[in-house]
Amino acid sequence: MTSRTASYSELYKLIRTVIWILVLVGGFVGATMTQASWMPHAKKFIVFVQNKNETEQQIDDHDDPVGAAPDTLELSDAAWKNIGLKTGTVEAEDFVKVISVPAVVVERPGRSQIEITAPMTGLVTQVFPVEREIVKPGTPLFELRLTHEDVVSAQSDFLAGLQKLDVLTKELKRLQGIGEGVIPGKRIVEKNYEKETAKASLAAVRQSLLLHGLTEKQVNTIEKDRRVLQEVLVVAPPFATNHDHTSVEHQYHVQTVNVNRGQSVNAGQLMGGLADHCLLYVEGHAFEDDLLRLVDSARDNSTIQVVPNVSSSQASNALDLKIQSIADEIDRDSRALKFYLLLPNEKRRLQASGQERFVSWKYRPGQRMEARIPTSKVMKNKIVLPAEAVVIDGPNAFVFEQNGSNFDRVDVQVLYRDKDTVVLANDGVLLGSVIAMTGAYDMHLALKNQGGGAMDSHGHSH
Repeated sequence: MTSRTASYSELYKLIRTVIWILVLVGGFVGATMTQASWMPHAKKFIVFVQNKNETEQQIDDHDDPVGAAPDTLELSDAAWKNIGLKTGTVEAEDFVKVISVPAVVVERPGRSQIEITAPMTGLVTQVFPVEREIVKPGTPLFELRLTHEDVVSAQSDFLAGLQKLDVLTKELKRLQGIGEGVIPGKRIVEKNYEKETAKASLAAVRQSLLLHGLTEKQVNTIEKDRRVLQEVLVVAPPFATNHDHTSVEHQYHVQTVNVNRGQSVNAGQLMGGLADHCLLYVEGHAFEDDLLRLVDSARDNSTIQVVPNVSSSQASNALDLKIQSIADEIDRDSRALKFYLLLPNEKRRLQASGQERFVSWKYRPGQRMEARIPTSKVMKNKIVLPAEAVVIDGPNAFVFEQNGSNFDRVDVQVLYRDKDTVVLANDGVLLGSVIAMTGAYDMHLALKNQGGGAMDSHGHSH
């Protein structure tokens, strides 16, 4: 009974399979015969589904495109410090296009250097200062032992003349004390004549000593002490007085020492040099075409902007200096036209406390500068920013405006730019806003990273 039931079951499965095959074959034959009617509708349905899927994907991509940078950046305190971020308020100002020419700090001929020479022939017994040391007027620099025969002889004659004058003065006083009638008046007249002659001779010897290099003070000392002056001190001279120094503090420092102890020197020989760098020149090297602009600036008493040529970050330390003079010839080799600007100097302390022995100046001869000569009319009421505040990305330019703890990227229009400055059109939107004055490009890269843009080794987004 069981075997018969299994046989029926297998027969049933076989019959069902055959029926499904016949249905599929019949459906295929029927579809093939009627495909002209239903095939176009099926194709349209497939295309509709495909288009719908593509549209939905495009919408999703538009909402969150790969590599698109957001417009707002939040910086942590550490990030703020890492990029050296500085902010500032946007204000409108006037701007003049300039050309930059090289310049260098130089000493003023006849003003900055003072040569110290031997007042007379002698032997150097003391050298008091060292190079770069601060000295004041009247400070002893060198000590000389006098060895010149004429100086020694002149001093001896001066002492002899003083002694003779003393004798004549005493004799005349004695004769006048005796009274009239005892000593004839003729004798008194003769002594008066001898006294006047001695005074004249003594005055001539005094002038001789002064011509040999002794000072009035030294000659008076010889007269007072009645002894030959064996050593003389060579001291720092008084500061020069001229109109250029009305508001500048003088300061001597020893620039060179040219003699040694025990060295014999002749009158007029260079012993050392002092320098007074309280006021220097900036020597600019312009071109022939710039002559008229320089002349106009000098005539109008306007200023030329000068920047220490150290780095672009020093642009904020620009100086506005007036033209002192323009060279009357053009250098034949370099074809440069030299012009000179007065540069007031500043002392810098080398010691936190106590008396300073050495001096350091902010500006030094040989220091490179950059002078900027105006070349066009004034661009009025524009936004002038440092180059580090503006990002130029292809045709786009923008700055970062502070909004609480965030920075928003704001598109701007650039009218002019050079390596230090960018001039923007003033539409009134940014006025009064606080923006990033430095580190804008670093913030630009941070936004790129937030958007998922890949960076190459040079920081460029792809």
